[in-house]
Amino acid sequence: MSDTQEFADAGPLTGYVVVDLTRALAGPHAGMMLGDLGARVIKVEAPGHGDESRTWGPPFLGPDDQPVSSYFLSANRNKESVTADLKSPEGKDLLARLVERADVLLENFRTGVLDRLGFSVERLHELNPRLVVLSISGFGPDGPEAGRAGYDQIAQGEAGIMSITGEPGQPTKVGVPIGDLLAGMYGVSGLLAALLERERTGRGRVVRTSLLSALVGVHAFQGTRWTVAGEVPQAIGNHHPSIAPYGLFNASDGALQVAVGNDASWRAFAAVVGLDPAEPRFATNPLRVAHRDELVAEIEKAFAAHPRDHWLARLADAGIASGKVRTIDEVYDWEQIRSQGLLIDVEHPLLGTVQLPGPALRFDDAPPKRHTAPPLLGQHDESVRAWLDEE
Repeated sequence: MSDTQEFADAGPLTGYVVVDLTRALAGPHAGMMLGDLGARVIKVEAPGHGDESRTWGPPFLGPDDQPVSSYFLSANRNKESVTADLKSPEGKDLLARLVERADVLLENFRTGVLDRLGFSVERLHELNPRLVVLSISGFGPDGPEAGRAGYDQIAQGEAGIMSITGEPGQPTKVGVPIGDLLAGMYGVSGLLAALLERERTGRGRVVRTSLLSALVGVHAFQGTRWTVAGEVPQAIGNHHPSIAPYGLFNASDGALQVAVGNDASWRAFAAVVGLDPAEPRFATNPLRVAHRDELVAEIEKAFAAHPRDHWLARLADAGIASGKVRTIDEVYDWEQIRSQGLLIDVEHPLLGTVQLPGPALRFDDAPPKRHTAPPLLGQHDESVRAWLDEE
């Protein structure tokens, strides 16, 4: 980024205060999203060890006696860190004072833990009737399995995601903790709605979501295949179950992806690869899906004659959606990523300048936000306490 690049130090949530009691990924990701939007996010961590994701690695960076987890760096930018033992009188007092000043509280304790600490919903709203609480659990706050621990891969399996991912007969998890991330995103959308409602009612409310709810919430057409059509979806690898051709194909020197979403696109695509668009097996999408294996074989036979870039250029000229399969390093070297603000520089107190994946949202022509690095454990103990003492 240019030294002359203009920065914004504000955002749509400037002036809002978020108390983040969460750890691991779902809640911290929600808190980071709020920080990206301009809220002041105060992360409350246990003294001595803090968020357990601080120990998740390798890879670690920095000095051997104070290693920094790249996992923790991924979910905690734009936050302050204070330490407090919430089982102690001093810790309880600190949390109560923070709640009194906050707009939002984030928590992902197991069901009942916050109550046992003395901060039931009733108590929180006694301290601050306007407080919006986001509660994220593994399997929901009630029901016969409410008390289960919420870990992403367990939830991916229980929610059916692994059964429709990967090759047939090989249940496969998504390559990122998608249940955690989706729960954080759903949670943020709910609490933003609750903040809007508070403007009308003057009172906050509790927003609840879970890894299970988030994963079932994105079943989309795979869910209705069962609930409406009575079909049990199965994994079919890198091809779409309801559209063809739509998936991954091999050229002479590597893989590319093609999406042909309608019959007009099919006719254009068929001309590129030398197929007859009116061929009886392939003339309509239902026919192409029914004869997918034969269609894929025909396409790969054609693609084998030339390298990937040859086909990508021809497909682009024909208006066919297509693309490469990039490795993660290739993604971050891609100029399109940088142009969208998806790679940011932050100044870390131990690591110096580091680059992090950036936020997914932009607002009109606003200048890019000046982001802060994920904090060291207890980095803001003094400054946050001093702020609380101001009033």
